[in-house]
Amino acid sequence: MTNRPSYILFITDQQRYDHLGCNGHPVLQTPNIDAMASEGVNHDRFYVASPVCMPNRASLMTCRMPSSHGTRSLGIPLARENVTFVELLAAAGYDTCLIGKSHLQNVSDWDVQIEPPEHREGYAVPPKELAVAKRSDLDNETFQYERQAYWDRADPTVPLPFYGFSEYVSVLRHGFNTGGDHLEWLKANASDTLGLRGRDQQFAHGYTVPQAIRTRVPEEHYSTSYIADRTADWLKAREDNETPFLLVVSFPDPHHPFTPPGKYWDMYKPEDMPVPIAYETDDWDPPEYVKSAEHARASDPTLGQMAGYSLAVSKQEALQARALTCGMISMIDDAVGQVRKAASDAGVAENTVQIYTSDHGDHLGDHRLLFKGAEQYDSLTHVPFIWADPKGAQCTRSDDLAQTLDIGTTILEHAKIEPSIGMQGVVLPVVGGAGRDAAHIQYETQRTQKAFGTRPRVHTIVHQNWRLSMYLGKCPNELFDLAADPDEMSNLWTSDAHKDVKADLLERLAELEIAAVDRVPLPTAQA
Repeated sequence: MTNRPSYILFITDQQRYDHLGCNGHPVLQTPNIDAMASEGVNHDRFYVASPVCMPNRASLMTCRMPSSHGTRSLGIPLARENVTFVELLAAAGYDTCLIGKSHLQNVSDWDVQIEPPEHREGYAVPPKELAVAKRSDLDNETFQYERQAYWDRADPTVPLPFYGFSEYVSVLRHGFNTGGDHLEWLKANASDTLGLRGRDQQFAHGYTVPQAIRTRVPEEHYSTSYIADRTADWLKAREDNETPFLLVVSFPDPHHPFTPPGKYWDMYKPEDMPVPIAYETDDWDPPEYVKSAEHARASDPTLGQMAGYSLAVSKQEALQARALTCGMISMIDDAVGQVRKAASDAGVAENTVQIYTSDHGDHLGDHRLLFKGAEQYDSLTHVPFIWADPKGAQCTRSDDLAQTLDIGTTILEHAKIEPSIGMQGVVLPVVGGAGRDAAHIQYETQRTQKAFGTRPRVHTIVHQNWRLSMYLGKCPNELFDLAADPDEMSNLWTSDAHKDVKADLLERLAELEIAAVDRVPLPTAQA
C-alpha cells in the first residue's frame, strides 16, 4: 500500500467556474489555486450532477445520479444503503478524513414544504406507515448528526465511520453561524467570539444586497481558517505515516450570507466587478421565472434576507454580491495555500494528487438573479475542476466534458481499486479513461413556485455546444447554443431552424435517463 497515491480533495460551496483567476476572472486573485492548476489539468467543461448541495454531494460520494442514490433534493439525507467511494478506499487500506462541511444529512429544522394530500370523503385513508409508497428510516437517529439539536447534547460525538470517513471534523451551516466541531472548538478556545456571531453584532457597512453581513468574527476564528488549521494539523501528524490517505477539505464558503471577515470584506470593490449582460441589454425578453422573481421582489423588498432561493436583484446588488464572494474565495485561496504548504512540509505532497472543485454555482446577477433555484444556467451548473497529479500532466487545460459523479470513479481508477457494481460515474481521460460525451443534470425541489409549479423537476443535457433542459411543471423547456450565446439569453426551443438539433439532444437525453435507472440491487436468482 505504501506505493499507492494519496488524495487531497478541496470542495467549495457555490463557486462558479469563472470565479478563479486561472479561469479568466478579470479581478479575482487566486494564486494558490492557480498554482495547483499549473501543476495539473484544469478542466474547462466540468458540470455538477445537480445544482444544489445535498444531491450533488451525494453524487460525489456515491458516483451515482440523484435519481439513483435517492437524495433527489434538499431535505433527503443520503441513505446508508448507498456504498460510497470513500468506503472502497477505506476497505483497500486508505486512511480517510473529512474536515469541514458534509451536508449529506439535513442541517436545519425547517418544516417540509410539501403540502399533504387532501383525502376524499368516503375513502379509507392509509395508516401512517403505509402513506408513502416507499418505506424509509431517514428520520431516525443515524440521520441527525448535522442538526444543531444533536450538537446541543452533552459531549456530542458523530459515530464513525461516517459514510466511509474514519475521521470527521464537522463544520455545519454557513457564515458566522457555523456549528458542529467548529462551534465546540470556539466554546473551548475562543468563547469571546461567540458573542460576536449574531447578525445584530455586525460592523456598520453600506452594502444593500440581501444577506451582506460584515461579521465581527475575526479571521482566525472564521470557519475557513478553522478548517485550514485543522487540516494542517492533520497533515503534520502524518510525517512518519506511510499509509495512503484520502483527505477531503470542504469549505462552507463562498455562500450566502455574504460574510467575508476582516480584510477580506473590502478586498474587492463592487465597481471593479464585471457587469452581467442582463443589465446592459435592452432587447432581452426574460423568461417567466425571472419576471416572477422581479415581481415578487418589487412586492416585498425584504425578500431574500433569510432564504436562499433565486432572488431578483439590482445591478448594484449584483456587483456587491460579486465583490463579497470574491473576498470569500480569496480567503479560501489563502487556506488552500496553507494546506498545500502543510502537505509539502509533511513530506506527502510528492505522492498526493490535489483536486479542487465546487458543489454548484450562484447566479450572482446573471439574468438579474441571485442565489440559486430550478434554473439551469451555466452560472449554477458549471464549476471548477482541477486534477493536479505530481506524476501526471502539468499545466494543461482540458475541454473534455466531466461531472461531479466522475470524481470518485476517477480516484478509484487512479488508486487501482475496482468500483462497486452500479456506480455510474465514468473514468476521466486525465487518468486514461474514456470520459463522457454529454453531461446529465437532474434537479428537484420540494418548494412550490409560481413560475415552475408544484415540486418542479428539471433534467438537462449539455452536449457539444448545446444545453437542453426539460421541465416537469409549468416552465417552458429550453435550448441554448453555448458557443453563439454563452450568456444564455436566447431560448431556441421553438426555433424551426433548430428542430433537428433539438431532436438529437432529446434522443441523447433519453439515453442518459435510461442509463441512470438503477441496476442495483442485483437479482438474487434467475427467476
